[in-house]
Amino acid sequence: MNTASRLPDFIQRLAARLPHEVDNTIRRLAILSLIGQTVLVVTGGAVRLTSSGLGCPTWPRCTQDSLVNTPEMGIHGFIEFGNRLLTFALAAVAALMLVYLWNLRKERRDVFLLALGLLASIPAQAIIGGITVLTRLNPWVVGLHFLVSMALVVLATLLVNRAYGRTGGFMNRTLAALPAVTRPVMNAVALFSAAAVMLGVAVTGAGPHAGDANAPRNNLDWDLLSHIHAVPAYLVTAGTSFAVYLVLRKGITGPFRTAVFLLLGVTVLQAVIGFTQYYNGIPALLVGAHMLGAALLMAASTNAADLARSSQVG
Repeated sequence: MNTASRLPDFIQRLAARLPHEVDNTIRRLAILSLIGQTVLVVTGGAVRLTSSGLGCPTWPRCTQDSLVNTPEMGIHGFIEFGNRLLTFALAAVAALMLVYLWNLRKERRDVFLLALGLLASIPAQAIIGGITVLTRLNPWVVGLHFLVSMALVVLATLLVNRAYGRTGGFMNRTLAALPAVTRPVMNAVALFSAAAVMLGVAVTGAGPHAGDANAPRNNLDWDLLSHIHAVPAYLVTAGTSFAVYLVLRKGITGPFRTAVFLLLGVTVLQAVIGFTQYYNGIPALLVGAHMLGAALLMAASTNAADLARSSQVG
């Protein structure tokens, strides 16, 4: 019997050994996806802030003659190629998760589609990264690259919540009833968080950290954009503060209470970093911390809004 004729039996045996319910392996892969997407934001920031954006001057190869960086390229080549490698690692995690979810592709369609979305978006992210290099770090393309990373953080957060049964149609516990106003407030906070991130992209495109000394800027008024960028950030703070008031006033306990206080902590930290970098000449280290804070803000606001949508109205 040749290999081709044995292949269906092999696939059947493999499928039989795969989980028939969301288990700890799937949950760990979901967490790994969220951590990996957040780390990708940090490494992408390192590429820009160390002027390593053209550390690999071509794409998909690192150089015309090499798929990988060479010692002659120095630290910039290492940083840029390391960021590219992380994308492949995330694709492997997403693919492995789909394999583990194969028997659940119909029963847990919610988790399967989120994992599929992560896998499908990663090659798209790699292509946008390639266009970024080929356009010599056009600030709008660089900004799109960052925004896709933010969208993947959102997907990964939803994936973690569904995998752990925290939200969605397969919750393993009943969430505490929330006041009717909570859901629209948390949805607004999530939308304002996204708006702050998008405006932050325009601010960064006008600022000094272009990823390369010769990279173009968007020629917008950086100082004016910074103040406009702060408006949705203020609204996020106001909405989060109101949610904290509701939690304390109504004595709400459980996951939503934790999510709201986590969101408050991230919001305050992001505000402190933003004001500090603005009044201290935009140092690279603080810009990198602000980029990490943006990923954490998207995850925290998505988590809180997701929990609010899955809670009963009391």
